[in-house]
Amino acid sequence: SYDVFEFKSLHKDSVSAVKFSPSSAQFLLVSSWDCTVRLFDVSANSMRMKYQHLAPVLDCAFYDPTHAWSGGLDSQLKTHDLNTDQDTIVGTHDAPIRCVEYCPEVNVMVTGSWDMSVRLWDPRTPCNAGTFTQPEKVYTLSVAGDRLIVGTAGRRVLVWDLRNMGYVQQRRESSLKYQTRCIRAFTNKQGYVLSSIEGRVAVEYLDPSLEVQKKKYAFKCHRLKENGIEQVFPVNAISFHSVHNTFATGGSDGFVNIWDPFNKKRLCQFHRYPTSVASLAFSTDGSLLAIACSYMQEQGDVSHPADAVFIRQVTDAETKPK
Repeated sequence: SYDVFEFKSLHKDSVSAVKFSPSSAQFLLVSSWDCTVRLFDVSANSMRMKYQHLAPVLDCAFYDPTHAWSGGLDSQLKTHDLNTDQDTIVGTHDAPIRCVEYCPEVNVMVTGSWDMSVRLWDPRTPCNAGTFTQPEKVYTLSVAGDRLIVGTAGRRVLVWDLRNMGYVQQRRESSLKYQTRCIRAFTNKQGYVLSSIEGRVAVEYLDPSLEVQKKKYAFKCHRLKENGIEQVFPVNAISFHSVHNTFATGGSDGFVNIWDPFNKKRLCQFHRYPTSVASLAFSTDGSLLAIACSYMQEQGDVSHPADAVFIRQVTDAETKPK
């Protein structure tokens, strides 16, 4: 196995998100249903710090190398100073916070919630910088330069301009038939990848011109034949390689695949992980991939493997377009 190591049994419940530090592959934030956010030192294979929410945490993000932001079922947005180990409650949503992201180009934190809103936050103060109504509950969001791509219930996709939130730039419908699970923007900011609960991924482009829209496509993945019957799994996680513009997907089948969107090819598939892949994150330099494996209650409350985060070294052979 090429896994460098795994963090095991530290979490008392499912892992919801993994995010690498913007400055190095050394530090990894991990949010969990056990109401914690933990900071791991990947090179030392140790936990550096943890802080608590009042309820399960659904997402986390770095603002800068010394500040973590997080939100979840307690509807509170927290920022944590990783140097002083101090918490600040920045604000709240009216329902659980599902997504937390940072936009460096506009220097703003973005949260998406089941209260059908996206809220912007000024990380310097820190304080609320606006609330923007969405058509349905927010399930996923991603930042592409100064644009924000929001995926909601009802298979809707909205493209916003973070410098001018007065109106929605584009209203789209997912090209996939089933519920949206994850959206991640291309590293080159030209488009995004969207996954659904039904073993499919769509590659989409932001430029609305017909010429560019011709390039979009979708494909099936994370499906297994068992006894002649095809099992179809949710595609829970997507992460882009910052150097090569290729991307990884993780599914409830326990597999991680790496795809080349330009040549429409799968570059590789890693060995099967013990349970569902809940979240994925490439390090900023593209040298490591963090893989959160957590049973996601797909079959109800049954016994399942322990929750774990695997750190895998990735090579150019696995991540570079051929």
